[in-house]
Amino acid sequence: MKTSSQQRIHDYHERGWWGDDTLHGLLELQARENPDLLAVADQPNRKELTGDEPCRLSYAELNEASTQVACQFLNRGIGAEDSVIVQLPNIAELVICYMAISKIGAIISPVPVQYGSHELHHISSTISPAAIVTIDHFSALELAQNAATIAEGNVQLLVFGSDLSFTTENHPDSAQQLSDYQLSHPSDSDDILTICWTSGTTGTPKGVPRSHNMWLATAQCCGEAGNYRAGDRFLNIFPLVNMASIGGFLFPALLVGCSIILHHPLDPTLYLTQLQNEKITFTIAPPALLNQLAKSSDMWNQFDFSHLRSIGSGSAPLAPWMIEIFNQQYGLDVINFYGSNEGISLFCTPLHTDSSAIRATMFPRLGCGIDHFDSYANDALLSKVVDVETGEIITETGTVGELLFAGATVFDGYLGTDNSQLFSHDGYFHTGDLVEICGDPPWFYRIAGRCKDIINRGGMKISPAEIDVLLEGLPFSVENAVCAYQDDLLGEKVCACVVLTPDTSNMDLKDVINFLTDQGLAKFKLPERVEFFESLPRNPLGKVQRFILEELVSQRH
Repeated sequence: MKTSSQQRIHDYHERGWWGDDTLHGLLELQARENPDLLAVADQPNRKELTGDEPCRLSYAELNEASTQVACQFLNRGIGAEDSVIVQLPNIAELVICYMAISKIGAIISPVPVQYGSHELHHISSTISPAAIVTIDHFSALELAQNAATIAEGNVQLLVFGSDLSFTTENHPDSAQQLSDYQLSHPSDSDDILTICWTSGTTGTPKGVPRSHNMWLATAQCCGEAGNYRAGDRFLNIFPLVNMASIGGFLFPALLVGCSIILHHPLDPTLYLTQLQNEKITFTIAPPALLNQLAKSSDMWNQFDFSHLRSIGSGSAPLAPWMIEIFNQQYGLDVINFYGSNEGISLFCTPLHTDSSAIRATMFPRLGCGIDHFDSYANDALLSKVVDVETGEIITETGTVGELLFAGATVFDGYLGTDNSQLFSHDGYFHTGDLVEICGDPPWFYRIAGRCKDIINRGGMKISPAEIDVLLEGLPFSVENAVCAYQDDLLGEKVCACVVLTPDTSNMDLKDVINFLTDQGLAKFKLPERVEFFESLPRNPLGKVQRFILEELVSQRH
């Protein structure tokens, strides 16, 4: 009798949602068909960050370098089904590790460079890795020293530059060694390739296992959203450890035949310079950066972005005015992405709507039988909305419920946790995200917030995401968000958390209230407290960590 996971694999292959490709198989294909095409390039300021010269690898060179590193893993006893923690910034070695680990049938667990010993110990205890791979340092972060805290017993510490190395020269012996190993340890497109970690917006990060096919399904959705084409040049500024970069750039590049230019940490001036000098055709940027660029036409117009077709964004609701500026003044469309490591994959493009307001905050209801959105994503994804309390399916507009998601992109469950309540009886993933069916006809979801983010003010439910969007236009501020704080009478109230521009110091709660009132926000949603910060706590993908904000606010009174 087949398990539910085995049945799912069988069904998805039968439907054509999944195929037989692996990450390293696609690399070998590109190395044969496009050997001289640029595969990956370091940021030009790499030497300042790691002490090493920037590296640029063609597909043939990436294939050779990853084979050499794969054999170095094998020589250290690391092989099929072993887990390897990789803590690297956005540099060529990280891409090499993905390919090398895929080639030997092992599992890569990429983690942000911001993770310290606490997070690494948690991850190590969860997956029992064979090794942790890193570099000596990244800017002021002592990565090798940090990784050494878990490198004991069966966990090897492997540092590029001393324990691992690569060249672009052909090594026939390495190729033969790897080929012999692969013959005796064949890999499969349904094998788990990655264990990424949730962004931690609700506490301790949870491991998310994903197979080659899950990632390739996400890649097809992202490629559809961005209209990816062979020869495209991607500028990747998000850490290559989560959905935005792995599903948005890494897998699509191998699938379509594109180049990945790396950037990290975010430097707006360097970002614009790379967009121009590398002749970038597509990039993804956080909403805060796009808002800043939309307000800085003088900066934008200094550069030549004639190769750029469109820009993607996500991780938070977008501002309609920003989308309009990019479209009307810069001649670029902004594509709204809504995704997660678990496999949520929604997007809104100009093909779905020409309305900036809709594209900023809503997404097509993919997988609901709406023929108007006919595509791979509409066929291979499934979604519905249910009442948070009763679980009843919601089909009418105007009612907020939880988004449930299923299909080719979705994972099978978290590592080391009780997943019994994670999926519905018919196999849909409980995303924990609140949405409302909108539009005429009702073809869209509006993101209303997180189930656990909702602020309950005396029984009135308030979505902080809604207020966050309005506060993006608050004068004399750099970034803003709201969170709950405890109140003896009403249970919870709204606190505005504001980062002011350097030359501003006289803003108060009244200014914030007046601004939001002018935006038409209901009175019961208005903040009743304001706190000022030097910066807001964000995870590696740029999302505000609201639970940390709440802790910081509670400590101030």
